[in-house]
Amino acid sequence: MAAVLSLAGAMIAVAGEGRADVLTPGAGMGVWRELSARVEERLEAVSAGERGVFAAGVAERLMSRHEALPVEEQAPFTVSLRPLLHSVWEGVLGDSTAFSAVKRGVAEYMLSEFCHNDGQDGPDDADEPAGAAVLYAAHAYLFGCRDFAVWTSRRAVEAVDQYLEYQAEQEENEVPDPDEALGSELQRQLQDLDRIARYSKDLRYSSTGLPVDTSVRLRVELRAPLSGRNEYEIG
Repeated sequence: MAAVLSLAGAMIAVAGEGRADVLTPGAGMGVWRELSARVEERLEAVSAGERGVFAAGVAERLMSRHEALPVEEQAPFTVSLRPLLHSVWEGVLGDSTAFSAVKRGVAEYMLSEFCHNDGQDGPDDADEPAGAAVLYAAHAYLFGCRDFAVWTSRRAVEAVDQYLEYQAEQEENEVPDPDEALGSELQRQLQDLDRIARYSKDLRYSSTGLPVDTSVRLRVELRAPLSGRNEYEIG
């Protein structure tokens, strides 16, 4: 899978970043698409600091789910990104010293075999939703761009779609309604944005650093609630 990242244009193109339009057959043009548009509108309107926290929360949920899989089903590259995600959390919650660690983590990705232009002939670990979400979250923190937060959102939707495919392969399992399942993830994202909005004053300038006591408070009041699992997850 292609996994190409360009810092020069502050763009990342991990294969499938726009997969919101190629999900489970039967999902149709339902409510989930309207909810997805609402999420993207919200991400356009909020500050870069709020986008960073949102992206970190989505990436955390995907990473935690991935880490809960049996070891043989985990992607080594994805698991290796846990320290980067930790640094992203530190940064988006006001520790300006985390910038260097996040920048270094992204640079290590760019210099690795997983950042390539070999298409289907290259390694595909970076196209795993949790791994891609962490990379998007790192960029959302570094650059504050709306697109990176949006792509993180879409990766979570894609992860739900993969869950539906997994359920469909288990003949004894009843497959959840696609519109309901995808909508549930997006409702969760909207709720997360509502929660984050309560801290908009603190987060507006979080990239330049916050007082230690403020960062500690935000870790307690934001990181834990945003990291909780969503209903439609494997495991």
